[in-house]
Amino acid sequence: MNQKLVPEQNIKREFDNSTEKFQIITAWVGIVLNLAWFISDYFIIRDFLIPFFTFRLLVSGTVALLLLLRKPLKLTVLTCLFTLVIGISIQNAYMWSVMDLSHFQKHAFAYMVLFIGVGMLVLWELKFSLILVVTTLLANLIFYKLYSQLSSAEFLINGGLITFTVIIFCVFMIRTRYRLTYNEIRIRLELELSKKNVEQKHEQVLEQKKEIQDQKDTLEEKNREITDSIHYAKSIQNALLSSEDKFKSHFNDSFVFFQPKDIVSGDFYWIYPVNDLVFYVTADCTGHGVPGGFMTMLGLSFLDQIITFQHIHNPAEVLNLMRDKIIAALNQSGNAIENKDGMDITVCVLNTKNKELVYSAANNNLYVIRNNSPETNNKEFFVFKGNRQPCGFSHHNKPFSEHKIALNKGDCVYTFTDGFADQFGGPKGKKFRYKQFEEVLLKNSHLTCSEQKEQLRKASTNWRGSLEQVDDMLIIGIRV
Repeated sequence: MNQKLVPEQNIKREFDNSTEKFQIITAWVGIVLNLAWFISDYFIIRDFLIPFFTFRLLVSGTVALLLLLRKPLKLTVLTCLFTLVIGISIQNAYMWSVMDLSHFQKHAFAYMVLFIGVGMLVLWELKFSLILVVTTLLANLIFYKLYSQLSSAEFLINGGLITFTVIIFCVFMIRTRYRLTYNEIRIRLELELSKKNVEQKHEQVLEQKKEIQDQKDTLEEKNREITDSIHYAKSIQNALLSSEDKFKSHFNDSFVFFQPKDIVSGDFYWIYPVNDLVFYVTADCTGHGVPGGFMTMLGLSFLDQIITFQHIHNPAEVLNLMRDKIIAALNQSGNAIENKDGMDITVCVLNTKNKELVYSAANNNLYVIRNNSPETNNKEFFVFKGNRQPCGFSHHNKPFSEHKIALNKGDCVYTFTDGFADQFGGPKGKKFRYKQFEEVLLKNSHLTCSEQKEQLRKASTNWRGSLEQVDDMLIIGIRV
Protein backbone atom coordinates (compact mmCIF):
# COMPACT_ATOMS: atom_id res chain seq x y z
CA MET A 1 0.00 0.00 0.00
CA ASN A 2 1.40 3.39 -1.05
CA GLN A 3 1.38 5.74 1.95
CA LYS A 4 2.02 9.45 1.56
CA LEU A 5 5.19 10.38 3.46
CA VAL A 6 4.41 14.07 3.67
CA PRO A 7 0.92 15.44 4.55
CA GLU A 8 -0.79 17.36 1.77
CA GLN A 9 -1.01 20.50 3.92
CA ASN A 10 2.79 20.45 4.32
CA ILE A 11 3.26 20.17 0.57
CA LYS A 12 0.77 22.98 0.00
CA ARG A 13 2.50 25.15 2.59
CA GLU A 14 5.93 24.49 1.03
CA PHE A 15 4.45 25.15 -2.41
CA ASP A 16 3.11 28.54 -1.27
CA ASN A 17 6.39 29.44 0.46
CA SER A 18 8.48 28.42 -2.56
CA THR A 19 6.42 30.34 -5.11
CA GLU A 20 5.18 33.32 -3.07
CA LYS A 21 8.11 35.65 -3.79
CA PHE A 22 7.96 34.96 -7.53
CA GLN A 23 4.18 35.45 -7.60
CA ILE A 24 4.47 38.77 -5.74
CA ILE A 25 7.06 40.01 -8.26
CA THR A 26 4.82 38.83 -11.09
CA ALA A 27 1.85 40.71 -9.63
CA TRP A 28 3.77 43.99 -9.27
CA VAL A 29 5.26 43.66 -12.76
CA GLY A 30 1.75 43.04 -14.11
CA ILE A 31 0.44 46.15 -12.32
CA VAL A 32 3.20 48.33 -13.78
CA LEU A 33 2.99 46.87 -17.29
CA ASN A 34 -0.79 47.29 -17.35
CA LEU A 35 -0.32 51.00 -16.71
CA ALA A 36 2.64 51.22 -19.10
CA TRP A 37 0.55 49.84 -21.96
CA PHE A 38 -1.43 53.09 -21.70
CA ILE A 39 1.29 54.51 -23.96
CA SER A 40 0.13 52.19 -26.77
CA ASP A 41 -3.48 53.35 -26.23
CA TYR A 42 -2.38 56.86 -27.14
CA PHE A 43 -1.08 55.73 -30.52
CA ILE A 44 -3.78 53.14 -31.27
CA ILE A 45 -7.10 54.83 -30.45
CA ARG A 46 -7.02 58.25 -28.81
CA ASP A 47 -10.80 58.73 -28.69
CA PHE A 48 -11.07 56.36 -25.73
CA LEU A 49 -7.82 57.40 -24.04
CA ILE A 50 -9.47 58.57 -20.82
CA PRO A 51 -11.83 55.56 -20.39
CA PHE A 52 -8.97 53.19 -21.13
CA PHE A 53 -6.67 54.88 -18.63
CA THR A 54 -9.44 54.97 -16.01
CA PHE A 55 -10.03 51.24 -16.46
CA ARG A 56 -6.28 50.50 -16.24
CA LEU A 57 -5.87 52.71 -13.18
CA LEU A 58 -8.84 51.08 -11.47
CA VAL A 59 -7.54 47.54 -12.08
CA SER A 60 -3.90 48.25 -11.20
CA GLY A 61 -4.78 50.44 -8.23
CA THR A 62 -7.18 47.91 -6.75
CA VAL A 63 -4.67 45.08 -6.98
CA ALA A 64 -1.85 47.24 -5.62
CA LEU A 65 -4.03 48.08 -2.62
CA LEU A 66 -4.86 44.40 -2.09
CA LEU A 67 -1.17 43.50 -2.21
CA LEU A 68 -0.27 46.15 0.34
CA LEU A 69 -3.11 45.14 2.67
CA ARG A 70 -3.05 41.39 2.02
CA LYS A 71 -1.73 40.48 5.50
CA PRO A 72 -4.32 42.50 7.47
CA LEU A 73 -7.03 41.27 5.11
CA LYS A 74 -5.60 37.70 5.25
CA LEU A 75 -5.46 37.43 1.48
CA THR A 76 -3.18 35.03 -0.39
CA VAL A 77 -0.84 36.27 -3.09
CA LEU A 78 -2.68 34.07 -5.61
CA THR A 79 -5.93 35.85 -4.79
CA CYS A 80 -4.31 39.22 -5.54
CA LEU A 81 -2.66 37.88 -8.72
CA PHE A 82 -5.92 36.28 -9.85
CA THR A 83 -7.74 39.59 -9.28
CA LEU A 84 -5.14 41.35 -11.47
CA VAL A 85 -5.41 38.84 -14.33
CA ILE A 86 -9.20 38.72 -14.33
CA GLY A 87 -9.32 42.53 -14.10
CA ILE A 88 -7.02 42.97 -17.10
CA SER A 89 -9.04 40.38 -19.01
CA ILE A 90 -12.28 42.31 -18.41
CA GLN A 91 -10.44 45.54 -19.23
CA ASN A 92 -9.24 44.07 -22.56
CA ALA A 93 -12.76 42.83 -23.33
CA TYR A 94 -14.04 46.39 -22.93
CA MET A 95 -11.23 47.81 -25.09
CA TRP A 96 -11.95 45.25 -27.81
CA SER A 97 -15.64 46.09 -27.88
CA VAL A 98 -15.17 49.76 -28.76
CA MET A 99 -12.53 49.30 -31.48
CA ASP A 100 -12.97 49.26 -35.23
CA LEU A 101 -11.65 46.33 -37.28
CA SER A 102 -8.05 47.50 -37.79
CA HIS A 103 -7.59 48.44 -34.13
CA PHE A 104 -9.37 45.27 -33.06
CA GLN A 105 -6.83 43.14 -34.93
CA LYS A 106 -3.90 44.96 -33.33
CA HIS A 107 -5.37 44.71 -29.84
CA ALA A 108 -5.92 40.96 -30.26
CA PHE A 109 -2.19 40.59 -29.63
CA ALA A 110 -2.54 42.35 -26.26
CA TYR A 111 -5.12 39.76 -25.27
CA MET A 112 -2.88 36.91 -26.39
CA VAL A 113 0.11 38.42 -24.55
CA LEU A 114 -1.96 38.48 -21.35
CA PHE A 115 -2.82 34.80 -21.46
CA ILE A 116 0.57 33.63 -22.75
CA GLY A 117 2.19 35.64 -19.93
CA VAL A 118 -0.21 34.12 -17.42
CA GLY A 119 0.50 30.65 -18.76
CA MET A 120 4.25 31.14 -18.41
CA LEU A 121 4.38 33.01 -15.09
CA VAL A 122 1.56 32.00 -12.73
CA LEU A 123 1.05 28.76 -10.84
CA TRP A 124 -2.50 28.25 -9.61
CA GLU A 125 -5.05 25.47 -9.37
CA LEU A 126 -7.39 24.50 -12.16
CA LYS A 127 -10.41 26.23 -10.61
CA PHE A 128 -8.78 29.67 -11.04
CA SER A 129 -8.22 28.99 -14.75
CA LEU A 130 -11.79 27.81 -15.26
CA ILE A 131 -13.18 30.91 -13.52
CA LEU A 132 -10.90 33.10 -15.63
CA VAL A 133 -12.02 31.48 -18.91
CA VAL A 134 -15.71 31.73 -18.05
CA THR A 135 -15.38 35.33 -16.88
CA THR A 136 -13.40 36.27 -20.02
CA LEU A 137 -16.03 34.78 -22.31
CA LEU A 138 -18.88 36.47 -20.43
CA ALA A 139 -17.08 39.83 -20.37
CA ASN A 140 -16.42 39.69 -24.10
CA LEU A 141 -20.01 38.68 -24.82
CA ILE A 142 -21.47 41.45 -22.64
CA PHE A 143 -19.22 44.22 -23.93
CA TYR A 144 -19.65 42.97 -27.50
CA LYS A 145 -23.43 43.24 -27.18
CA LEU A 146 -23.19 46.67 -25.51
CA TYR A 147 -20.62 48.47 -27.65
CA SER A 148 -19.13 46.56 -30.58
CA GLN A 149 -19.92 47.60 -34.15
CA LEU A 150 -18.28 44.47 -35.60
CA SER A 151 -20.21 41.50 -36.92
CA SER A 152 -19.77 38.19 -35.16
CA ALA A 153 -17.84 36.89 -38.19
CA GLU A 154 -15.43 39.85 -38.09
CA PHE A 155 -15.05 39.41 -34.34
CA LEU A 156 -14.16 35.73 -34.64
CA ILE A 157 -12.02 35.81 -37.80
CA ASN A 158 -9.87 38.82 -36.87
CA GLY A 159 -8.70 37.68 -33.46
CA GLY A 160 -11.53 36.11 -31.50
CA LEU A 161 -10.92 32.48 -32.50
CA ILE A 162 -7.15 32.57 -32.26
CA THR A 163 -7.34 34.35 -28.88
CA PHE A 164 -9.71 31.68 -27.60
CA THR A 165 -7.29 29.01 -28.84
CA VAL A 166 -4.42 30.71 -27.01
CA ILE A 167 -6.56 30.80 -23.83
CA ILE A 168 -7.16 27.04 -24.04
CA PHE A 169 -3.45 26.38 -24.63
CA CYS A 170 -2.50 28.56 -21.68
CA VAL A 171 -5.02 26.95 -19.33
CA PHE A 172 -3.49 23.60 -20.23
CA MET A 173 0.00 25.03 -19.72
CA ILE A 174 -0.87 26.48 -16.29
CA ARG A 175 -2.43 23.20 -15.17
CA THR A 176 0.57 21.16 -16.34
CA ARG A 177 3.12 23.50 -14.76
CA TYR A 178 1.18 23.61 -11.49
CA ARG A 179 1.06 19.82 -11.24
CA LEU A 180 4.73 19.47 -12.20
CA THR A 181 5.84 22.01 -9.60
CA TYR A 182 3.57 20.47 -6.97
CA ASN A 183 4.92 16.98 -7.69
CA GLU A 184 8.51 18.22 -7.65
CA ILE A 185 7.99 19.72 -4.19
CA ARG A 186 6.33 16.50 -3.02
CA ILE A 187 9.28 14.45 -4.30
CA ARG A 188 11.81 16.79 -2.69
CA LEU A 189 10.10 16.65 0.70
CA GLU A 190 9.70 12.89 0.50
CA LEU A 191 13.37 12.47 -0.41
CA GLU A 192 14.39 14.60 2.58
CA LEU A 193 12.21 12.54 4.89
CA SER A 194 13.50 9.31 3.37
CA LYS A 195 17.07 10.36 4.07
CA LYS A 196 16.25 11.02 7.73
CA ASN A 197 14.53 7.66 8.04
CA VAL A 198 17.56 5.88 6.55
CA GLU A 199 19.87 7.55 9.06
CA GLN A 200 17.56 6.73 11.98
CA LYS A 201 16.37 3.23 11.15
CA HIS A 202 18.42 0.96 8.97
CA GLU A 203 15.68 -1.69 9.05
CA GLN A 204 13.45 0.56 6.96
CA VAL A 205 15.71 0.24 3.92
CA LEU A 206 13.34 -2.10 2.07
CA GLU A 207 10.41 0.22 2.64
CA GLN A 208 12.43 3.15 1.45
CA LYS A 209 13.29 1.28 -1.78
CA LYS A 210 9.59 0.93 -2.36
CA GLU A 211 9.14 4.62 -1.79
CA ILE A 212 11.93 5.38 -4.29
CA GLN A 213 10.15 3.19 -6.82
CA ASP A 214 6.97 5.13 -6.15
CA GLN A 215 8.84 8.35 -6.75
CA LYS A 216 10.22 6.96 -10.01
CA ASP A 217 6.67 6.16 -11.04
CA THR A 218 5.73 9.75 -10.22
CA LEU A 219 8.52 11.07 -12.46
CA GLU A 220 7.43 8.76 -15.28
CA GLU A 221 3.87 9.99 -14.86
CA LYS A 222 5.13 13.56 -15.05
CA ASN A 223 6.92 12.80 -18.32
CA ARG A 224 3.78 11.19 -19.69
CA GLU A 225 1.77 14.29 -18.78
CA ILE A 226 4.23 16.53 -20.63
CA THR A 227 4.22 14.25 -23.68
CA ASP A 228 0.43 14.02 -23.65
CA SER A 229 0.12 17.80 -23.60
CA ILE A 230 2.44 18.14 -26.61
CA HIS A 231 0.55 15.39 -28.46
CA TYR A 232 -2.62 17.37 -27.82
CA ALA A 233 -0.96 20.43 -29.35
CA LYS A 234 0.01 18.26 -32.34
CA SER A 235 -3.60 17.19 -32.89
CA ILE A 236 -4.64 20.85 -33.01
CA GLN A 237 -1.85 21.69 -35.46
CA ASN A 238 -2.71 18.71 -37.68
CA ALA A 239 -6.33 19.83 -37.77
CA LEU A 240 -5.21 23.21 -39.14
CA LEU A 241 -2.75 21.83 -41.72
CA SER A 242 -3.95 20.70 -45.14
CA SER A 243 -3.74 16.95 -45.73
CA GLU A 244 -1.57 15.37 -48.44
CA ASP A 245 -4.79 14.00 -49.95
CA LYS A 246 -5.93 17.59 -50.48
CA PHE A 247 -2.78 18.26 -52.49
CA LYS A 248 -3.41 15.14 -54.57
CA SER A 249 -6.98 16.29 -55.25
CA HIS A 250 -5.58 19.37 -57.02
CA PHE A 251 -2.29 17.89 -58.30
CA ASN A 252 -2.74 14.27 -59.34
CA ASP A 253 0.97 13.50 -59.13
CA SER A 254 2.32 15.25 -56.04
CA PHE A 255 3.82 14.58 -52.62
CA VAL A 256 4.24 16.28 -49.26
CA PHE A 257 7.36 15.12 -47.40
CA PHE A 258 6.66 16.42 -43.88
CA GLN A 259 8.80 15.19 -40.99
CA PRO A 260 8.82 17.36 -37.82
CA LYS A 261 11.86 17.20 -35.53
CA ASP A 262 9.66 17.20 -32.45
CA ILE A 263 6.04 16.23 -31.96
CA VAL A 264 4.88 19.75 -32.88
CA SER A 265 6.37 21.37 -36.00
CA GLY A 266 7.64 24.85 -36.83
CA ASP A 267 7.25 24.07 -40.55
CA PHE A 268 3.81 24.22 -42.14
CA TYR A 269 2.11 24.02 -45.51
CA TRP A 270 -1.22 25.27 -46.89
CA ILE A 271 -3.29 24.96 -50.07
CA TYR A 272 -6.33 26.84 -51.37
CA PRO A 273 -8.00 26.65 -54.82
CA VAL A 274 -9.70 29.63 -56.52
CA ASN A 275 -11.28 28.81 -59.90
CA ASP A 276 -8.37 27.87 -62.21
CA LEU A 277 -5.77 29.00 -59.65
CA VAL A 278 -4.29 26.85 -56.89
CA PHE A 279 -2.45 28.61 -54.06
CA TYR A 280 0.01 26.55 -52.05
CA VAL A 281 2.49 27.61 -49.40
CA THR A 282 5.66 26.11 -47.91
CA ALA A 283 6.91 27.80 -44.72
CA ASP A 284 9.53 27.48 -41.97
CA CYS A 285 8.85 29.45 -38.78
CA THR A 286 11.42 30.59 -36.26
CA GLY A 287 12.16 27.67 -33.93
CA HIS A 288 10.58 24.24 -33.78
CA GLY A 289 8.53 22.28 -31.27
CA VAL A 290 5.94 24.16 -29.22
CA PRO A 291 7.39 27.70 -29.87
CA GLY A 292 7.43 27.00 -33.61
CA GLY A 293 3.91 25.59 -33.30
CA PHE A 294 2.63 28.91 -31.96
CA MET A 295 4.15 30.71 -34.96
CA THR A 296 2.56 28.24 -37.40
CA MET A 297 -0.85 29.06 -35.91
CA LEU A 298 -0.22 32.74 -36.59
CA GLY A 299 0.95 31.97 -40.14
CA LEU A 300 -2.05 29.79 -40.98
CA SER A 301 -4.44 32.35 -39.51
CA PHE A 302 -2.88 35.20 -41.52
CA LEU A 303 -2.99 33.19 -44.77
CA ASP A 304 -6.70 32.53 -44.23
CA GLN A 305 -7.33 36.23 -43.60
CA ILE A 306 -5.30 37.51 -46.57
CA ILE A 307 -6.10 34.99 -49.31
CA THR A 308 -9.42 33.45 -48.27
CA PHE A 309 -11.19 36.46 -46.80
CA GLN A 310 -9.41 39.51 -48.26
CA HIS A 311 -9.10 37.82 -51.69
CA ILE A 312 -5.50 38.95 -52.23
CA HIS A 313 -4.23 36.79 -55.10
CA ASN A 314 -0.84 38.39 -55.77
CA PRO A 315 1.88 36.29 -54.02
CA ALA A 316 4.17 39.28 -53.41
CA GLU A 317 1.33 41.29 -51.88
CA VAL A 318 0.42 38.26 -49.74
CA LEU A 319 3.95 38.21 -48.30
CA ASN A 320 3.99 41.99 -47.79
CA LEU A 321 0.74 41.78 -45.81
CA MET A 322 1.95 38.69 -43.94
CA ARG A 323 5.07 40.55 -42.88
CA ASP A 324 3.05 43.55 -41.68
CA LYS A 325 0.74 41.31 -39.65
CA ILE A 326 3.63 39.40 -38.07
CA ILE A 327 5.44 42.60 -37.09
CA ALA A 328 2.22 44.06 -35.66
CA ALA A 329 1.21 40.86 -33.86
CA LEU A 330 4.65 40.41 -32.25
CA ASN A 331 5.06 44.16 -31.62
CA GLN A 332 8.43 44.25 -33.41
CA SER A 333 9.79 47.77 -33.72
CA GLY A 334 13.56 47.29 -33.96
CA ASN A 335 14.66 47.33 -30.32
CA ALA A 336 17.71 45.17 -29.71
CA ILE A 337 16.09 43.31 -26.79
CA GLU A 338 12.98 42.14 -28.64
CA ASN A 339 12.63 38.92 -30.59
CA LYS A 340 12.99 38.76 -34.35
CA ASP A 341 10.56 35.90 -34.92
CA GLY A 342 9.22 35.38 -38.41
CA MET A 343 9.29 32.80 -41.17
CA ASP A 344 10.96 31.76 -44.42
CA ILE A 345 8.11 31.13 -46.82
CA THR A 346 7.25 30.44 -50.46
CA VAL A 347 3.81 31.39 -51.83
CA CYS A 348 2.96 29.78 -55.20
CA VAL A 349 -0.05 30.30 -57.49
CA LEU A 350 -0.39 27.78 -60.33
CA ASN A 351 -2.81 28.46 -63.19
CA THR A 352 -3.98 24.96 -64.06
CA LYS A 353 -5.17 26.06 -67.52
CA ASN A 354 -2.17 27.84 -69.00
CA LYS A 355 0.39 26.16 -66.65
CA GLU A 356 1.85 29.47 -65.52
CA LEU A 357 3.38 29.50 -62.02
CA VAL A 358 3.57 32.81 -60.15
CA TYR A 359 5.54 32.82 -56.90
CA SER A 360 7.09 35.03 -54.25
CA ALA A 361 9.52 33.80 -51.61
CA ALA A 362 11.23 34.95 -48.43
CA ASN A 363 14.67 33.34 -47.96
CA ASN A 364 13.59 30.28 -50.00
CA ASN A 365 14.45 29.03 -53.47
CA LEU A 366 12.25 27.05 -55.86
CA TYR A 367 13.41 24.25 -58.18
CA VAL A 368 11.98 23.15 -61.55
CA ILE A 369 13.20 20.00 -63.33
CA ARG A 370 12.26 19.61 -67.02
CA ASN A 371 12.41 16.70 -69.52
CA ASN A 372 11.58 14.10 -66.88
CA SER A 373 10.71 11.25 -69.22
CA PRO A 374 12.49 8.02 -68.16
CA GLU A 375 13.84 7.49 -71.66
CA THR A 376 15.55 10.94 -71.85
CA ASN A 377 19.00 11.74 -70.50
CA ASN A 378 18.92 15.52 -70.90
CA LYS A 379 17.07 16.67 -67.81
CA GLU A 380 17.18 20.42 -67.19
CA PHE A 381 17.48 21.79 -63.64
CA PHE A 382 16.35 25.38 -62.93
CA VAL A 383 16.83 27.28 -59.67
CA PHE A 384 14.50 30.24 -59.06
CA LYS A 385 15.48 32.45 -56.16
CA GLY A 386 13.39 34.44 -53.70
CA ASN A 387 14.07 37.63 -51.77
CA ARG A 388 16.94 37.40 -49.27
CA GLN A 389 14.86 38.63 -46.33
CA PRO A 390 12.49 36.96 -43.84
CA CYS A 391 8.75 37.40 -43.66
CA GLY A 392 8.96 39.22 -40.35
CA PHE A 393 11.05 41.96 -38.81
CA SER A 394 14.20 43.04 -40.65
CA HIS A 395 16.17 46.29 -40.49
CA HIS A 396 16.12 46.44 -44.30
CA ASN A 397 12.60 45.40 -45.26
CA LYS A 398 11.86 45.77 -48.97
CA PRO A 399 8.73 44.87 -50.95
CA PHE A 400 8.72 41.22 -51.97
CA SER A 401 9.23 40.42 -55.66
CA GLU A 402 6.85 38.45 -57.85
CA HIS A 403 8.18 35.93 -60.40
CA LYS A 404 6.42 34.14 -63.27
CA ILE A 405 7.45 30.78 -64.71
CA ALA A 406 5.99 29.24 -67.87
CA LEU A 407 5.82 25.50 -67.20
CA ASN A 408 5.61 22.59 -69.61
CA LYS A 409 3.61 19.43 -69.17
CA GLY A 410 5.64 16.96 -67.12
CA ASP A 411 7.73 19.60 -65.31
CA CYS A 412 8.40 18.88 -61.63
CA VAL A 413 8.22 21.84 -59.23
CA TYR A 414 9.77 21.61 -55.74
CA THR A 415 9.32 23.98 -52.81
CA PHE A 416 11.03 23.26 -49.49
CA THR A 417 12.39 24.50 -46.18
CA ASP A 418 16.03 24.29 -45.11
CA GLY A 419 15.54 21.31 -42.80
CA PHE A 420 16.41 18.53 -45.27
CA ALA A 421 19.68 20.11 -46.39
CA ASP A 422 20.68 20.95 -42.79
CA GLN A 423 20.58 17.38 -41.42
CA PHE A 424 23.89 16.11 -40.03
CA GLY A 425 25.23 12.68 -40.95
CA GLY A 426 27.47 10.83 -43.35
CA PRO A 427 30.94 9.47 -42.53
CA LYS A 428 32.11 12.74 -40.97
CA GLY A 429 28.89 13.96 -39.36
CA LYS A 430 28.54 16.94 -41.70
CA LYS A 431 25.47 18.65 -43.19
CA PHE A 432 23.68 17.07 -46.15
CA ARG A 433 23.72 20.46 -47.94
CA TYR A 434 21.75 21.70 -50.96
CA LYS A 435 24.05 20.32 -53.66
CA GLN A 436 23.42 16.75 -52.51
CA PHE A 437 19.70 17.53 -52.07
CA GLU A 438 19.54 18.75 -55.69
CA GLU A 439 21.28 15.59 -56.88
CA VAL A 440 18.69 13.40 -55.15
CA LEU A 441 15.85 15.35 -56.77
CA LEU A 442 17.46 15.28 -60.22
CA LYS A 443 18.23 11.57 -60.02
CA ASN A 444 14.64 10.61 -59.15
CA SER A 445 12.53 13.27 -60.89
CA HIS A 446 11.36 10.81 -63.58
CA LEU A 447 9.72 8.61 -60.91
CA THR A 448 6.18 9.12 -59.69
CA CYS A 449 5.88 11.65 -56.88
CA SER A 450 5.07 8.88 -54.38
CA GLU A 451 8.30 7.09 -55.37
CA GLN A 452 10.26 10.36 -55.15
CA LYS A 453 9.00 10.88 -51.62
CA GLU A 454 10.21 7.41 -50.62
CA GLN A 455 13.64 8.09 -52.14
CA LEU A 456 13.89 11.35 -50.16
CA ARG A 457 12.97 9.50 -46.97
CA LYS A 458 15.63 6.84 -47.61
CA ALA A 459 18.28 9.45 -48.46
CA SER A 460 17.63 11.36 -45.22
CA THR A 461 17.52 8.21 -43.06
CA ASN A 462 20.69 6.74 -44.55
CA TRP A 463 22.54 10.06 -44.22
CA ARG A 464 21.65 10.62 -40.56
CA GLY A 465 22.33 7.04 -39.49
CA SER A 466 22.29 7.03 -35.68
CA LEU A 467 22.31 10.84 -35.40
CA GLU A 468 19.17 12.64 -34.28
CA GLN A 469 17.13 14.85 -36.60
CA VAL A 470 18.14 18.49 -36.00
CA ASP A 471 15.32 20.42 -37.69
CA ASP A 472 11.83 20.06 -39.16
CA MET A 473 11.82 18.85 -42.77
CA LEU A 474 9.24 19.88 -45.40
CA ILE A 475 9.40 19.32 -49.17
CA ILE A 476 6.47 19.67 -51.57
CA GLY A 477 6.74 18.28 -55.09
CA ILE A 478 4.19 18.51 -57.92
CA ARG A 479 4.25 17.30 -61.49
CA VAL A 480 2.47 19.61 -63.94
